[in-house]
Amino acid sequence: MGGAGPWGLESAVRGRVVRDPETLERVGRDASHLRSRPAAVVYPSDPTDVRRLIRWARGRRVPLVPRGGGTSLDGESVPPDGGVVVDLSEWDAVEAIAPDERTAQVEPGVINLALQRRLAQFGLFYPPNPGSWARSTIGGNIGTNASGPRSFRYGPTRAWIRSLDVVLGNGRAVRLGRATAKRSVGPDLLNLLVGSEGTLGIVTDVTVRLARRPPVRLGLVVPLPPRASLATLAARLARSPVDGLAAVEYVDRSTAEALSSEGTPIGPPGSAWLLLEVEADEAREAEGRAERLAVVLARCGVTARAERFPDADELWSRRGASGDALDRRLGFRIREDVAVPIGRIDALVARLRRIARAESVPLYLFGHLGEGSLHPNFAVRPDGPTGGRVRSATLGAALALGGTVSAEHGIGRLKRSFAARELGRDAVDWLWAVKSWCDPDGILNPGALLEPRRPPRGSSRSPSASRRS
Repeated sequence: MGGAGPWGLESAVRGRVVRDPETLERVGRDASHLRSRPAAVVYPSDPTDVRRLIRWARGRRVPLVPRGGGTSLDGESVPPDGGVVVDLSEWDAVEAIAPDERTAQVEPGVINLALQRRLAQFGLFYPPNPGSWARSTIGGNIGTNASGPRSFRYGPTRAWIRSLDVVLGNGRAVRLGRATAKRSVGPDLLNLLVGSEGTLGIVTDVTVRLARRPPVRLGLVVPLPPRASLATLAARLARSPVDGLAAVEYVDRSTAEALSSEGTPIGPPGSAWLLLEVEADEAREAEGRAERLAVVLARCGVTARAERFPDADELWSRRGASGDALDRRLGFRIREDVAVPIGRIDALVARLRRIARAESVPLYLFGHLGEGSLHPNFAVRPDGPTGGRVRSATLGAALALGGTVSAEHGIGRLKRSFAARELGRDAVDWLWAVKSWCDPDGILNPGALLEPRRPPRGSSRSPSASRRS
């Protein structure tokens, strides 16, 4: 579809419209195995341009899919064939930092790690640090309620968003939340947008909450004995009296070997690893806390000496490389994201290993142990029959153990049927009621998060009706 084409998209918006095959191939995929053939990608110039784009799309029933860094793992940013990608990656300004208020106003395309570096000079940081933080954007993190190693202490993205400017699918621009530290005005509409995967609106501006940056952040890598109980470790560390414990992570032996073979070892070879972060005001205090943690671990049968990373961010950057290391080693694979109550972690691991044995596929396992949140990676094509059985069995195991099918990666297109199983019919109907008001024509990221339905009652039925709204 060259030039302006029959759609008139170029005349509808001020921002760039790109249709060259190389760009369309790039934005037609994310970090999942899904691929599509979008018709165009738009780089809107400002929020008013986003409203114009939505008005245009409603009049023609054209799907719009917002996109940041494209690091989503379940097809959240893969558009339907013939859809239009709304690329916000160039909206990457840090507009204002208010140290006294501990807030920052940013555009949605700001890279997570880039924001952290800007904040360091103020002695502040933004706690959510997903493994993709060198590439993922704040807007994308909001879309999936992303988390990371430090969520053990600080919680996920949802806990750190003060306000959002959003253009809804009905074309209305709204501000959700306020810059104040406390607010009690009705149900929290802000949190409807966090985790909504671009299905309700397109975020155009963000105010995030910040935390004081600890002067010392010590990373620890502890080799684990083969029969260590992960549930016991998680429980003991969760109730540990040691102050400043910010992260409790796990890397199994197979993943550790993959990282080591890629030249990014973070611990000794031949064992699984426990990864910890300890915060303190000075180095001596951090070492004292690390020694007290060693006593806690020894009571769980973990006696190996920890390796130190004086800068914990270096540890998390290397740990974040595990995905790339497995990409190079395995290619396409199933990359899941489940969580269970911490007392059931060992049961989950046992079920995952049974699934791997039953289907004769290798299992690579790592994740956020302190929260019962694990990332099973199976070396099998995700689009084949074996892959389908493995994914179904994995998600089913999490639900059977009282857990969730997504702890932090979102639902996208790959897990929407299991989201319905987890939420139940009434909750899904409730979500559809919200969707039908925010996006009456179903143009925003259709097929993500919720299983497709017929257009909701009351939606506009003709292009002219859409243009009048």
